[in-house]
Amino acid sequence: MAEHRSLDVLIVGAGFSGVYQLHKLRKSGFSVKLFEAGSGLGGVWYWNCYPGLRVDSDFSIYQFSLEEIWKDWNWTEKYPGRQEIIEYFNYVDQKLDLSRDISFNTRVTSASFNITTNRWSVLTDTGVAVNPHFLILCTGFASKPLFPDIPGLDTFRGTMHHTALWPQAGVDITRKRIGVLGTGCSGVQVIQEAGPIASHLTVFQRTPNFAVPMMNERPLSMAAQNKMKEELYPILFKRRQQTFGGFQFDRIPRGVFDMSPEERYFFFNDLWSKGGLRFVHGSCKDILTNEKANGEAYAFWRKKVLKRVRDPEMQRKLAPETPPHPFGAKRVSLEESYYEVFNQSNVDLVDLNENPIVEVTPKGLKTQDGVVHELDVLVLATGFDALTGSISQIDIKGTDGISIGDKWRGGLSTYLGLAVSGYPNMFIPYGPQGPTAFCNGPTCAEIEGDWVIDCLTYLRRHNYVRIDATREASECWTQRVTDIFSQGFWTRTKSWYTGANVPRKRVEALNFNGGLPLYSTLIQADSRAGYAGFTLTSAIGTGAKL
Repeated sequence: MAEHRSLDVLIVGAGFSGVYQLHKLRKSGFSVKLFEAGSGLGGVWYWNCYPGLRVDSDFSIYQFSLEEIWKDWNWTEKYPGRQEIIEYFNYVDQKLDLSRDISFNTRVTSASFNITTNRWSVLTDTGVAVNPHFLILCTGFASKPLFPDIPGLDTFRGTMHHTALWPQAGVDITRKRIGVLGTGCSGVQVIQEAGPIASHLTVFQRTPNFAVPMMNERPLSMAAQNKMKEELYPILFKRRQQTFGGFQFDRIPRGVFDMSPEERYFFFNDLWSKGGLRFVHGSCKDILTNEKANGEAYAFWRKKVLKRVRDPEMQRKLAPETPPHPFGAKRVSLEESYYEVFNQSNVDLVDLNENPIVEVTPKGLKTQDGVVHELDVLVLATGFDALTGSISQIDIKGTDGISIGDKWRGGLSTYLGLAVSGYPNMFIPYGPQGPTAFCNGPTCAEIEGDWVIDCLTYLRRHNYVRIDATREASECWTQRVTDIFSQGFWTRTKSWYTGANVPRKRVEALNFNGGLPLYSTLIQADSRAGYAGFTLTSAIGTGAKL
C-alpha cells in the first residue's frame, strides 16, 4: 500500500457519491483511491439487504446521468429492488473499471490533519495508513444504525437483526413468528414482505407511517426504455437539477385553497394515482407550511387508507382522526400492500404509546400489559443516527485536535453542507446541512460532486495547498439553514430530520430544505467568487482569502 500513502485524494464510501467522484477525479488527473468498509459497491444499498428493500424514486432519475452508463443499461422495474441496484453498481464498476482503485473491506477508523504537511493522516481497521492531501467523506446519511435502549435486548434467544446490518446471505422468515420494531421506511418494507409468509407478525408502532402508494410497474418494457434514451433521458437529467427535490416533478406554485374543493380533489387524486412521492413533493406549495392546507392533504390521505383497512381498531392506530404530527413532517414512505397486511388474521399491531415495551425477554418482547409477545425473529427497524452520526463515528480531528463529534455536540456547523471550519481539505457531500434528506440521491451526488471536483481543480490550478471554511461563513450558513427549516413543520415531531430520534442528541436542523435550485445557486455563487467563504493557503505558505 506504499503507493497509496501520498494520494491527492482519498474517498471514503462507495455509494453513488463516492463512485461518481472517483470516476470524475480520475478523469481530471488526480491520484485518488477509495476505501469501502463493505465487500462491494453500493453504499447504503450494500449494507441494507433486508426483505422487501427497494428504492423510492423511479428508475429514470435514480441513476447516473453519464451516457456511457445509461445508454446500454435497462431496468426491469419502475422502482428497482435492492438486488437490481446492486447489479447496476456492478455494471457501473465494469464499465468504468472502478475496483482497481478501491480497497474493499477497509473501514476508516480515524483521521487527523497535519498543519505542517497540509495532509490528512488516515488510519483503517486493516492497519493501512494513508496521507491524502484531500479527504472526501462520502459516508451518506444513513450509515450509523440506531439500536433501541430496551432492558434485556441482549437476552433474546431468537434471531435478531437491525435492518441496516441484515446478513448478506439473508434470513429465512417463512412461517416464523416475526416481530418488527419500528414503522419507518425499512419497517414498512419488511412488514409488507413478511406479513404474507409469517406464521404470525407483530408490529410495534410508536408513530403511524403516512405511507403513500408506490404504483410500481414490472416488468418494464425494454423498447419503451430505448425510446426514452433517444430523447427523454437527457431532458430528465437536466430537469431533475431544476426541481425542489431533484425529481422529474416539482411542487406547483399554487396553494391548496387556490383551488375549488372539486379541483383540489381531482388534483390530489391524480397525484395519488400516479404514485411515488408526488403526493408530497409534487403537490401544492403550501402543504408543508400552512396548517389548513396540510390538514386537507392528511384528510385525503386518511380517506384513502381507511378504505383499505377493515378493522376499526386498526384504522384508529394506522390513520387516526387527529394526526400525531403534520403530514410530511416525517419522511413519507412508499408502499405496495402495507395496509392490506393489517387485514390478515395473523397480524397484530401494538401501539407503543398506549402499551410500551418494558423489557426484552429470552422469548420475546414484554409490554406494559404483562403480555410477552413470543418471537422467532426480531427485526429492529429502528433507523439511524443520521447525517452527523455517519461522520462522527470516525474519530476525525482537525487543526485544534478536537474530534468532529465533540465539536458538533455543542451545535452543528458546516459551510454549504460541504465543509467544516477547522477541518481543512475535507469535504462532506451528501451530509449534514446539505439538501440530503430532501433530495433524490443521485441528483445530489452529481451536483455536490461536481462542485467538489471543480474546487479541487481550482486549487490545483492556482497552487493552493489548503482550503478551510471560515467560521464567519459557517455561522451564516448554519443560520440560513435554521431559518429556512423553521418555516415548515419539521420541528413539530421527533424525527431523524432533526436528530430528535437519537437519545441525548442535540435537536437542530440537519438538512438544508430550501430546495435544490436555491442550494445550487448558493454553492455556485461561492465558487464564482473565488471560494469567498473559505481561507485559501498557497504553496509558499501565504494566507490568501480570495
